[in-house]
Amino acid sequence: MDRNDYTDPQCPFCTDQYKDVPPVHPVDVARITDRLDADLAKNDYAAAERHLRYWIAEAENGRDARGLLSLKNELMGLMRKLGREKEALAAADEAMSLIKQIGLEDTVTAGTTYVNTATVYKAFGRAAEAIPIYEKAAAIFERELHDGDMRLGSLYNNMGLALVDMAVAADGPSLAETYYERADKAYAGALRCMSKAEQGAQEMAVTYLNMADELSARYGFENAEDAIYECLEKARELLDDPELVRDGYHAFICEKCAPTFGFYGLGAFEKELAERARSIYEANASER
Repeated sequence: MDRNDYTDPQCPFCTDQYKDVPPVHPVDVARITDRLDADLAKNDYAAAERHLRYWIAEAENGRDARGLLSLKNELMGLMRKLGREKEALAAADEAMSLIKQIGLEDTVTAGTTYVNTATVYKAFGRAAEAIPIYEKAAAIFERELHDGDMRLGSLYNNMGLALVDMAVAADGPSLAETYYERADKAYAGALRCMSKAEQGAQEMAVTYLNMADELSARYGFENAEDAIYECLEKARELLDDPELVRDGYHAFICEKCAPTFGFYGLGAFEKELAERARSIYEANASER
């Protein structure tokens, strides 16, 4: 018996039942990510994961490949932050497969997925695999985005980190120097982009801290002490910029930056940033 022999349309104009391929039921990605951001702004990672996994299942059930791609990008970032390597890599692989399935390989959407995937690889000690993926993203972003776009600046910043990892692990000083020089260019690109972006000051601060770490790895702390502290001071001034919106993302940036200041002996500012982040998270939690 054919299914058309025993099903009726829901209305005279609805014929989805007669189609061989079930219809797509898209999820509301904007609403989902707004709720996700609200959970993260409270530092409630458990709630963020529950929310995200629920809607991933809904997107899968609704055959919404584009919505699923967006949510897999969010999931790989969340798993990376939580240090859950296997799940982060799985989400990255699934997102990369969806890019091909949908036919988006040469789009900004693909570039974003490439950056997120490469950052997962880098985070779990696989910089050599990350760099060619960053390069694929760069080919798209440099063509499609302007210098003031945060996505381009973020790409350069993360690529710089991977290049420094490669320099540290390089077999011989000549190869290491090649990677360091490429990292310098990436960080210069990040600063250029972030200086033109709205609310880019705190992203520039992250770049300056990355540059401090590169100087320490490249020349040794004693040989580069003055340059390192110059980078740290620039980062401190940017994080204290009165124009910055002190929201959940700023709290995340403060948490991310605080340990670097502590590592270089600036414990008071490390504590100040940690307290700033805590206050923001608590204020956000009390509003809900």
